[in-house]
Amino acid sequence: MNRIYNSKSLDNAKSLRTNQTDCENILWENLRAKRLNNIKFRRQVPIGKYIVDFVCLGKKLVIELDGSQHIESENFKYDNTRTEFLNENGYKVLRFLDSDILNNLENVLNIIVEEYNKI
Repeated sequence: MNRIYNSKSLDNAKSLRTNQTDCENILWENLRAKRLNNIKFRRQVPIGKYIVDFVCLGKKLVIELDGSQHIESENFKYDNTRTEFLNENGYKVLRFLDSDILNNLENVLNIIVEEYNKI
């Protein structure tokens, strides 16, 4: 699937890049400029009608960070629908809690590299 999105999605993605959460900033500092095993990641990228937190387009690897609001029923359903859409279009989705970033960043980075190498 090509990344098909409208100008509103692109504007929303730009806004999200400007207003990242603290955990997104922490992870981005480790992913940007090919800092993690020379893997190219982009942040806040529209894919279909969704905007993913981070993606390696070359391997179709998506990384999503979930705060406590994602545990709520409606958000959980939305996340599952979104993940299904991405999977159906060839993307592998990795989800991490914000607490994983704050408390165990090294493990998160290791998992990302492991999954990247499996694709």
